[in-house]
Amino acid sequence: MSQPPRIFAPHRRLAARRRAMVLQNQPNAAHYLLDDMVEDVLERLSFVQMVPKRALVVGDWTGALGAALRAQGAEVVEADPAGLRGAMVLDEEQPYLLRDFDLIASLGTLDTVNDLPGALIHMRQALAPGGVMIASFAGAGSLPALRAIMMAADGDRPAARMHPMVDVRAGAQLLQRAGFADPVSDGRAVKVRFRSLAGLVGDVRAQAWGGVLAQNGPAVGEAGYARALVAFDELAEDGRVTEVFEILTLSGWRR
Repeated sequence: MSQPPRIFAPHRRLAARRRAMVLQNQPNAAHYLLDDMVEDVLERLSFVQMVPKRALVVGDWTGALGAALRAQGAEVVEADPAGLRGAMVLDEEQPYLLRDFDLIASLGTLDTVNDLPGALIHMRQALAPGGVMIASFAGAGSLPALRAIMMAADGDRPAARMHPMVDVRAGAQLLQRAGFADPVSDGRAVKVRFRSLAGLVGDVRAQAWGGVLAQNGPAVGEAGYARALVAFDELAEDGRVTEVFEILTLSGWRR
């Protein structure tokens, strides 16, 4: 069997998550994207009137989803690719050691695995019959402003800095390929206004949404950063740039 292309560097992926965890200890650290994902998972479970008995929560370093599920009586296992805050270390590209979950919720991690189809198959196999998977992560419409700013920063030598992302249509095809029943793929936009480029980049890093490409571009340098600041100001309206974080959510059942 052929190996998936190596788009992402696993060590950079884990380093970005560990750096985000350090930044989360600072006052007023941004975590609104995880907050949105947690709220969305709980709303979806309420809509289908499902109260899980045994759940696996991946990637939620806030602990909010696990706490909410435990309050409903669920047994919860918490996992993370980097083992953040004492969570079980989980390699999403390998078969899961623990199985028979009636809920697997993955938050903010699957956009940076090299073998996304394989990761989804492993999730389905770890579900008990009748179980549901809900996975939310960065979608293809994310960070258009930052992408434009970085293109301007690179000038006439553009470099790969931000990784490719999955759109809604491709998400639906991935769910079908992985064998999920009743697959649903949808996206939603979280729009945030920033007064400075530093604020935008800071929020991206604090929430582990930065690039972790296996072959990253060269350092921007002083001249490139100056061009980035000019590009930010050109995009600003009333002194602020509106950035879009698109959250793609994939869900499906094991029948």
